[in-house]
Amino acid sequence: MWDEASTLAPTLLLAMPQLMDPNFNRSVVLLCEHREDGAMGLVLNRCTDDLAAAIVHLDPPLAHDNGMRVWLGGPVDPERGWLLINEDAGDGVEVSPGLFLSASRDALRRVLESSALAPRSRFLVGYAGWGPRQLDAELAASAWLTVPVDPQLMFAVPSDEMWEVAIRRLGVDPNALAMGPGVH
Repeated sequence: MWDEASTLAPTLLLAMPQLMDPNFNRSVVLLCEHREDGAMGLVLNRCTDDLAAAIVHLDPPLAHDNGMRVWLGGPVDPERGWLLINEDAGDGVEVSPGLFLSASRDALRRVLESSALAPRSRFLVGYAGWGPRQLDAELAASAWLTVPVDPQLMFAVPSDEMWEVAIRRLGVDPNALAMGPGVH
């Protein structure tokens, strides 16, 4: 029987080397939901060169574009956009204390037009999804490490350094991580 108290969310998942899926190589995932029927998260360290304002069609058009980039949140439903913001934008769901997730066009407009909100925000497309007990099996196979949610890591550390910084904060040398049986 599933115990809701055993949920891992919210937490950060750090992909181990044995996770063979290229979508998650050296990834840092914000686990937003973990339930009996599956889990949902957002990859946090896959920044693209695309501008959010170029792929989002808002009416009326944006008054100001702050240059926010698009991030790849995961391989599932890449047409779906998510706004992750380190403050309450008014219509988001709090996934961790002080960290909100929204799919609202109004919230997206506020963030895209604000230079002040951009450094504490991410516009992500797609998400990471797991079926019933799939994530639990991957954790049991040592495919992921879990660490507490850290907005400083998420928003201040460059995306190409985030995984290594998170691993080192655990006191582990990333080069010492042993390969084990593959997952996925």
